[in-house]
Amino acid sequence: MAEHGVANIWRKQKSMYSIIGSKCTTCGEHYFPPRPVCPTCRRKGQLEEYQFKGLGKIHTFAVVRQAPEDFKRQVPYVVAQVELDEGARLTAQIVNIEPENVEIGMRVRSCFRKITEYGQGGIIVYGYKFEPTMKVTGHD
Repeated sequence: MAEHGVANIWRKQKSMYSIIGSKCTTCGEHYFPPRPVCPTCRRKGQLEEYQFKGLGKIHTFAVVRQAPEDFKRQVPYVVAQVELDEGARLTAQIVNIEPENVEIGMRVRSCFRKITEYGQGGIIVYGYKFEPTMKVTGHD
């Protein structure tokens, strides 16, 4: 018997629990978010859907100390530009680490977490965030 319902439909969408972008089979470049045309090859490029491994390093970051109402419980938090191992860069929140321990070049991996919720008992929005790949201890 097949399961029905909103939750089941959302789980079946790859892009909800994966980082899906594009790869140009002509030049080998990876893009996120997905692109309809390769910026390098233009019309000669052949793009295909690509699921990123979700591993990378922090390219740059900022510590957010004043946040919109939905995120005030999380202050302070880190937003970083993450360079994925495949070369594409994306912006994401860094979790499971104190802001003062985040460093440029730190290895991170994607994890999927609650982003926000609309209203009391409303729709919960999930998305990707990143966390350190290894346990981080405080600096001496």
